[in-house]
Amino acid sequence: MSARLLHLLRHGAPERPGLLMGRTDVMPTPEGIAACLERTRGLAVDAVVSSDLRRAHAAAQAIADRDEHPLTVDPRWRELDFGAWDGQHPASIDPPALARFYDDPDRHPPPQGERWSDLVDRVGAAIGERPAGDILVLTHGGAMRAALARLCGFGPAQLWFFDLPYAALLTVRIWPEPHGGAQIVGLRA
Repeated sequence: MSARLLHLLRHGAPERPGLLMGRTDVMPTPEGIAACLERTRGLAVDAVVSSDLRRAHAAAQAIADRDEHPLTVDPRWRELDFGAWDGQHPASIDPPALARFYDDPDRHPPPQGERWSDLVDRVGAAIGERPAGDILVLTHGGAMRAALARLCGFGPAQLWFFDLPYAALLTVRIWPEPHGGAQIVGLRA
């Protein structure tokens, strides 16, 4: 079996940008949906998968409808759950606590929030059960970084070097097991 492409697309701009939105479920702006449609124009995929959160799902539905692809909704592609910080602006969070989180999100998760390793595990499970063929996943910045952690072995500190703005498209080539392996083959931001 040959390598397959996994295209990860961050959702477009939400109605309330700049907040820590894990489980906070807001709509994307019309411009955000349009940016995702434009970014994926001409992209050859066999299926579209989406987080169940509206800011990702709305664009996924528009892309699947436009390109006549099946759409699967998978909540494992959700953003990291920021717990008590969810929906807040980073400036409103205790700076030392936020710094500890960014330095080591597994040892210092947000209060009542999700550990980084749990996000990596659930995204890894979704990758392992992805549909056959080349797929497009409409997801979130944290989930995209978790996919890179699982597939390419990057640690949390290295993942912050990837600029993943709204509507960023990251493409990874994945080889099948038993030898497996993955390679980043594109990033359009």
